[in-house]
Amino acid sequence: MTDWLKEAEQLGGQLSELRRDIHMHPEPGNREFRTSALLRKKLEEAGIEVQPVYGTALRAVLRGNGSGKTAALRADMDALPVSENTGLPFSSVNEGVMHACGHDFHMASLIGAARLLSEHRDTLNGNVVFLLQPDEEQDGGAEEMIRHGVLDGVGAVFGAHVNPDLPAGTVGIRYGQFYACAAKYDVTVHGKSCHGAEPEKGNDALYAACLMCSLLHGLTGNYDGGKAVVTTGTLHGGTVRNVVCETAHFSGIIRAESAELLQNIRRRFLLIVRQISAETGVTCDVSLVKGYPGVKNHDRETALVQKTAEKLLGTENIFVLNEGTLATEDFGCFLLERPGCYYHIGVNSSAPLHSPQFNPDERALACAAAVHAAVISEYLNAEKEK
Repeated sequence: MTDWLKEAEQLGGQLSELRRDIHMHPEPGNREFRTSALLRKKLEEAGIEVQPVYGTALRAVLRGNGSGKTAALRADMDALPVSENTGLPFSSVNEGVMHACGHDFHMASLIGAARLLSEHRDTLNGNVVFLLQPDEEQDGGAEEMIRHGVLDGVGAVFGAHVNPDLPAGTVGIRYGQFYACAAKYDVTVHGKSCHGAEPEKGNDALYAACLMCSLLHGLTGNYDGGKAVVTTGTLHGGTVRNVVCETAHFSGIIRAESAELLQNIRRRFLLIVRQISAETGVTCDVSLVKGYPGVKNHDRETALVQKTAEKLLGTENIFVLNEGTLATEDFGCFLLERPGCYYHIGVNSSAPLHSPQFNPDERALACAAAVHAAVISEYLNAEKEK
């Protein structure tokens, strides 16, 4: 029986070196050129066939020793528009760009799993597809990859995200709805400009926008369908202090724990905008578009991950999470197409995700690589062992 954890730990130094290289050279969505080239090189060195998909996206295939199923393992490649403030010797050299969400960790652990599985390809009853996805943080690269056929022939898809709140060397499992459904919004408010000393001659767009933002914030809370959060991330209006603002714009995102609740909040959102528009006399252009569909894990594959991780790390290091998260993640697009599971890797960081100080514990790299490899192997060989 393969000791995935022991073998992964022997790769620990190399995985750390790779993670630091990627971390030092972060690239934004759909511009992960250096990152993609580096990952392609690492996969090819492991004897894995790499197939460019579009832009920076990669699909790599490891052919096992049998005609069984095909499992996919995904990692995201893009970094965030964040200025790093960790003080690390391998801090980002790209101004205003940082791997503040752990995607560098995701990629390094996928390469670790690829190397482990490649070394044991003769034991795999089936094939493994490795998906290196661009642009998770902005417009979402998962849907585009699916349109390019990366899931053709795939029976199940797996992936993971770092979790700074869990200890390094642990895994978090969530059955059912895990990540929130989302919708992005942009609202442009049109009023009438005038001298600030004579507000009765104008119609203040900025005032109306502020009223809307305040009431929309009140939609955050608990509902029968779960939790919802409405975030206004930007608000812009006006040109000078003594002129009533003619045009204002605000934008943000709605997150909800179910698709039904998301639709409920969308209706309330539009009602508030119409109400304030009528009360203040402004007009509005509203764009309210679908965001990520949420991550909803499949029970069978989630149970497989839990069982495999418990066998590998011990039951005391596996956490079954009682609550989902209101964060969004486009891995859910893959789960709408194929059964699978998205799980958490504990990295014990004092700073949260998306923070300029975020720094995951690299000791968890070997754990992540081992879990990925063990899950894929277990999925491919489950029927063979019956």
